[in-house]
Amino acid sequence: MAICPICNGFQEIHARCASCSGDLIDQGRIMDYYDDYSAYMPIDQMKLEDGYASDFSNEECPHLLKCNYCNSDRIVFIKE
Repeated sequence: MAICPICNGFQEIHARCASCSGDLIDQGRIMDYYDDYSAYMPIDQMKLEDGYASDFSNEECPHLLKCNYCNSDRIVFIKE
């Protein structure tokens, strides 16, 4: 099992919003927002059910990034 360097605090994400060039803030794994219990499910199991076809096989962790200025968001895949 691979580990995400962002989830584990080894690295930080520094990205700019495509709409307004504001800072994008990491909101965590996208799977944690699916329902009340998804944050407590095994990560690899959630990757098989999250709708992204290759995040499990490519060992990627999908993170939600949100702009505090214009409220736009995007998903980035972090290599584990």
